Amino acid sequence: MEEHGLTDPNALAPAQQPDPVAASMAAAAARRRIILRILDNLVWVILVVVLAVFSITINGFMTTENFINIVYHSVFLGVVAIGTTYVLITGNLDLSIGSVAGFTAVLSAWLAGSSVFASGLHIDPFVVLVIALAVGAAAGFVNGFLVTKLRINAFLVTFATLTVVAGLALMLTQGAGVSGLPDSFRLIDTIRPLGIPLMTYLLVGLYVLFEFILRRTQFGAHLYIIGGNRTAANNFGIRVDAAVLRVFMFSGALAGLTGWLLAARLDGATPTVAVNLLFNAIAAAVIGGVSLEGGAGSLTGVLAGVLLLGSITTALDIVAVDPFTVQVIQGLLVLGAIILDSVKRRYR
Repeated sequence: MEEHGLTDPNALAPAQQPDPVAASMAAAAARRRIILRILDNLVWVILVVVLAVFSITINGFMTTENFINIVYHSVFLGVVAIGTTYVLITGNLDLSIGSVAGFTAVLSAWLAGSSVFASGLHIDPFVVLVIALAVGAAAGFVNGFLVTKLRINAFLVTFATLTVVAGLALMLTQGAGVSGLPDSFRLIDTIRPLGIPLMTYLLVGLYVLFEFILRRTQFGAHLYIIGGNRTAANNFGIRVDAAVLRVFMFSGALAGLTGWLLAARLDGATPTVAVNLLFNAIAAAVIGGVSLEGGAGSLTGVLAGVLLLGSITTALDIVAVDPFTVQVIQGLLVLGAIILDSVKRRYR
């Protein structure tokens, strides 16, 4: 349209047509994000379904007391799974956590116990806790140093550490168990504020703390960048080696804490007390959305994975399934977690 010699610019502008290729790519990306979001939170759906099925099929399963019991018996797995998650997010793997937990459990009982295989030192429980944390962190430091400074594969390094530390646990007491811990050592297990074991509060507190570190601190953000793209992390000026070393030390210290808690719960320990923790921790982490290739995952999902494994184990114990079948089921869960991780990697 023309008026007073002026032409309407809209009349000459070509019609803006949407780009079908760009629209298709945007739609595909949106679908991928939705599918990934579902897969990342699938563990919560599975947990709810499993609890519902067990409630219907097992008499008295879904009670407040039983649910507290599930969380209580998931404490050890839950604590080591935190360290496993941190290591996995950086794209590494720590196979030594079970052995470190077992060794620190035996060491704690040996230092504070009164049985024939104990040291006779009767060291204060909280001093023993500090020693257990320090020993675990030292094992993590060795792992992290060899991985970051000598560039040795984390799988090989931590497998070697697993073997060495397991041997140390056997050497300490000649393969025998240690018992007879003082009542003060067992307070963490026997004190129950509001009827809930103190260990349960500890587990929840650790998840809140370490999830905050992952999600709300620069250190946590750096871990995701390192796991997602190590080269990019170096280009951003992130001190990659220092962060990875610290993560391995976290993992070792949490394994040390787990060993101390195991000794308190069991009133002693044997060298093989934590033998099943490693693969269950990896399973809980991967089921909970942590990628085996690094760069993805959260502790909220891992907590759901821990509770899922704990619920299944508790249900199998109630219906008196033999331990060999339980081991087969746990193995299948690990396999399912690996398959799920593979599916998620394709969508990423």
